[in-house]
Amino acid sequence: MVVADTLSLAGKVAIVTGSGRENGIGAAIATTLARNGASVVIHYVSSTSTARAENVANNITRTGGKAIVVRADLSTLEGAQKLTEETLKGFETDKIDILVNNAGYGNIHSTLDVPIEDIHKIVGINLYGPFYLNRTVVPHMPHGGRIINISSIVSKVGPGSMPVYGATKAALDNLTYSWAEEFGKSRGITVNSIAPGFVATDLTEDLVKVDSVLKGIMATTRAADRIGTTEDVADAVLLLVSEKSRWITGQWISVSGGMTG
Repeated sequence: MVVADTLSLAGKVAIVTGSGRENGIGAAIATTLARNGASVVIHYVSSTSTARAENVANNITRTGGKAIVVRADLSTLEGAQKLTEETLKGFETDKIDILVNNAGYGNIHSTLDVPIEDIHKIVGINLYGPFYLNRTVVPHMPHGGRIINISSIVSKVGPGSMPVYGATKAALDNLTYSWAEEFGKSRGITVNSIAPGFVATDLTEDLVKVDSVLKGIMATTRAADRIGTTEDVADAVLLLVSEKSRWITGQWISVSGGMTG
């Protein structure tokens, strides 16, 4: 009898940052990893998201999965340490197998009018966060560990309306390449960037209600006349954190339906 291969993550512990919104990319990733056997951390930052983060975790545990909720500000090293320590304590383990750096922030402002405080916030969340978290998580990551940085096609397209966001995602891509070398041969960890295109979430729902905007987005894709879903991104992450992707590292992978920018 032929036994089918699986993408099982049984016994793995995973942190998915920015996973506290039910309709967000992070929640979809966490749910997908949990459905395939991983114990997952639902992470969020703002106190206004507490109920939503708990709802994401409850949806996972209700169906037999394992999940805990941790609130932490990852723009500080102390916040990264808190998330790491509470993960180890919450799952009574000494290892973290998977880190998905998904938490992100951006807005639409040109270089000349973006508020200075927004520059610091975008850089703090999108760049300092993954850097700090790698410093605290990697010492607990075993051989075969996986790090996924959620980038964006904006890092390559470089729209004039999002210069700071695009710059931080391009910098994160560069860290992907550096970390793949730094943690590869020495620790057996793979590191890759997943770059979503336009994805339907609660943050973009108003945009997709505008027919001209929706048609414009779909016109840039090659795969089908639709926009991306959170599940599209989550399934790509599942593949990259599985054993099947052991020889894939240091890569920037667009999950955009072949978006042309």
